[in-house]
Amino acid sequence: MPDVTPESANPTTILSEAECARIAAAVAAAERGTAGEIVVMVAARSGAYRSLPPALALAGALLVPWPLILLTGLSATRIFVVQLAVALALLLGLSAAPILARLPRALPRAFRRARARAAARHEFQSRGLSRTSGRTGVLIYVALAERYADVVTDTGVGTAPEAWRPVLDDLVAALRRDALAEGLVRAVAGAGAILAEAAPPRPGDADELPNRVIVTE
Repeated sequence: MPDVTPESANPTTILSEAECARIAAAVAAAERGTAGEIVVMVAARSGAYRSLPPALALAGALLVPWPLILLTGLSATRIFVVQLAVALALLLGLSAAPILARLPRALPRAFRRARARAAARHEFQSRGLSRTSGRTGVLIYVALAERYADVVTDTGVGTAPEAWRPVLDDLVAALRRDALAEGLVRAVAGAGAILAEAAPPRPGDADELPNRVIVTE
């Protein structure tokens, strides 16, 4: 029976237990037709973004002195106090959980995509997908805050990036209509079809990686 326990998250926050079970069953079914090892990971966001509030607060505070110098007669000491107060207010405001959760969507799309892409590759390495016997690990990665999906494959999977485009397009479309579980089940099935040709099953293949969905907050 597949392991469907999410990691580091309450199953009801992003995916229910039933949804996790459906996805894990889809992984098990897909892997029966391939030597590929499929792992599904859903991250609430690709990183903590903890460095953003201080950086934005500092940037905002650096802008404060100029209008005060030009438009008021405040002393340098008072301008510094105002600058400090603005920096503190911005830091506290931007660090509030509801604001911090929305910050990724306020960033340039290219920045968000680059950050999520780097996170996907980091997870691929850190979770052992590059250590399968045939180097056939495949990570289906979703970062919800960035609305980003990616497929990372190991060197034993001889596919061009373009081969995964239909799978990713379908998954992103599912994210946009809030159908994450459905999209992941379809993505796993699509991955299985690609891997059946790119990495066909071999005699004595073992299931080297868990089929459970990895969910991180």
